[in-house]
Amino acid sequence: MTFFLSSSSTFVHPQLQPIVAKMTLLDTLLFYVIHFVDKLGIWHRLPVFMGLAYLGIRRHLHQRYNLLHAGRINGQKYDTERLSYRTADGTCNHPHDHLVGSQGTCFGRNMPPSTSPYGLLEPHPAIVASKLLARKKFVDNGKQFNMIACSWIQFMIHDWVDHLEDTEQVEIKAPEEIATECPLKSFKFYKTKKVPTASTSSESDCLNARTPWWDGSVIYGNNMEGMKRVRTFKDGKLKISGDGLLEHDENGIPISGDVRNCWAGFSLLQALFAKEHNAVCDMLKVHYPDLDDEKLYRHARLVTSAVIAKIHTIDWTVELLKTDTLLAGMRINWYGFLGKRFKDLHGHILGPILSGLVGLKKPRDHGVPYSLTEEFVSVYRMHALLPDKLILRDIESTTASEDKCPPILEEVLMRDMAGKEGERRLLTIGMEQMLVSMGHQACGAITLWNYPSWMRNLIAHDVNGEDRADPVDMAALEIYRDRERGVARYNEFRRNLLMIPINKWEDLTDDKEVVEALKEVYGDDVEKLDLQVGLHAEKKIKGFAISETAFFIFVLIASRRLEADRFFTTNFNSKTYTEKGLEWVNKTEILKDVIDRHFPDMTRRWMKCSSAFSVWDWEPNPDSYIPLYLRPAP
Repeated sequence: MTFFLSSSSTFVHPQLQPIVAKMTLLDTLLFYVIHFVDKLGIWHRLPVFMGLAYLGIRRHLHQRYNLLHAGRINGQKYDTERLSYRTADGTCNHPHDHLVGSQGTCFGRNMPPSTSPYGLLEPHPAIVASKLLARKKFVDNGKQFNMIACSWIQFMIHDWVDHLEDTEQVEIKAPEEIATECPLKSFKFYKTKKVPTASTSSESDCLNARTPWWDGSVIYGNNMEGMKRVRTFKDGKLKISGDGLLEHDENGIPISGDVRNCWAGFSLLQALFAKEHNAVCDMLKVHYPDLDDEKLYRHARLVTSAVIAKIHTIDWTVELLKTDTLLAGMRINWYGFLGKRFKDLHGHILGPILSGLVGLKKPRDHGVPYSLTEEFVSVYRMHALLPDKLILRDIESTTASEDKCPPILEEVLMRDMAGKEGERRLLTIGMEQMLVSMGHQACGAITLWNYPSWMRNLIAHDVNGEDRADPVDMAALEIYRDRERGVARYNEFRRNLLMIPINKWEDLTDDKEVVEALKEVYGDDVEKLDLQVGLHAEKKIKGFAISETAFFIFVLIASRRLEADRFFTTNFNSKTYTEKGLEWVNKTEILKDVIDRHFPDMTRRWMKCSSAFSVWDWEPNPDSYIPLYLRPAP
């Protein structure tokens, strides 16, 4: 044992030894495996199955050491057989406690709150925003990710998370030395509301104003009031206008599940999946004519929410992390190692590894009640994806094009595509032209100096979609929010994720210009580095649109969203979804399937690539060396 401990002290990075010392013997041995690979920096270059093994070990360790309970859960047991549908506010999803994961419950934690000695304004958020984040020149990410993919992640964030605000305002004033570089010399915003905690790791927790389940609340609403607003109460359907876009109220606010801080691309996806919901209702009514409005709505919501979750898992994420290992890994999450063909034929019969997380006999929360986490919110800060202009295409053009790319018709400032003005413009553009245009435009790269300048003087919205009085600098605000909510700064974040921390700026990047800029803002103190800046500066794995550090949070949460939800586990069956409803989910693989369902000629005419989330004139994905049974269905 003495030899074992001595060897450990020389092998394990000194800053990780206190964390490893708290592990069980088996987990320590598993940690040694990933730590050895991390020192070599090769996991993403390993053969697929070795890479999957590495990620499987990481996920296990994160499930053991990076899920911390927050908040007070005092719910009751309930009849899961009677309540076999998704509720308006996310209650009655956890099998034993009706409040877990409901609207207004606390954000969880993947690690203890930051122990950083630095204050909320150290260094000043406006300095960080101006020196390191503000866009110098728009940098796109090539053909990998398009504007539909950019809109999709906002579509998902509005399904999952939104911090409840306090009534007290904070004002941030730009320091004199940087004021001329800031669009706003000062701006006001509401503090994040905090409540006393029941956990041992923090004194207070923050509340989620949305439902963290993957329940489609972005189109259905987060409570009973929101749900009633979007329903027609006829044949289970949602409100939608004759042109296929969202209806609007007398104030010009779109009628949908979540309308805060929306723009035209986001509301387009809300409308597309409202159409999908209504199409499911039509299908169910044909096959089950005895179902009333309420039952049609409930079944269609289950089906549509599952379609959204499936697309995100095996289509959007695969394009975000474009490697063979992640293609296999995300399909294994849904189907298991034995793949779709086996699961379609035999069902979920061999556990999570062989048959996937979807269809488990009971939910798994690893001893920590389900929530989404503060750290998850932080790594999903991706506003650099947004460009300065939206490029509209002429879909009426008869000009032939080998790459199926219609000619440019007009360029519109992104500022003019947000809020009520964006809704008005979308009505004149129409769903088809907007979808094709977004499909053919690359979104921004998640890197330093690429934060949209127009978002540094942004009119934000209240939860009802109305404009707020005070514009905000979103770049500076996001830096402040992480600090305010106790999210660890970059190096502490890595240590808590069992990753090797950096000792100098050159460990983070080999870009000399970036190193000099980091030194200007943070000096030589790498512990002061803000999480978002580190995630944007970090050298990326080939094929990854995000950093490796952010990705390891994804490894944990992408699985948790599925395995902790009874409607993807215990109740993922024909009894709950109906036989035809479950068939609808099983036959829908990617976003292209949904687009083809509603616009049968669109992708044939305008799309060359394999995924609707890639730039549409890109070449189709080449054949992979992934075994046949793990490949997407043709």
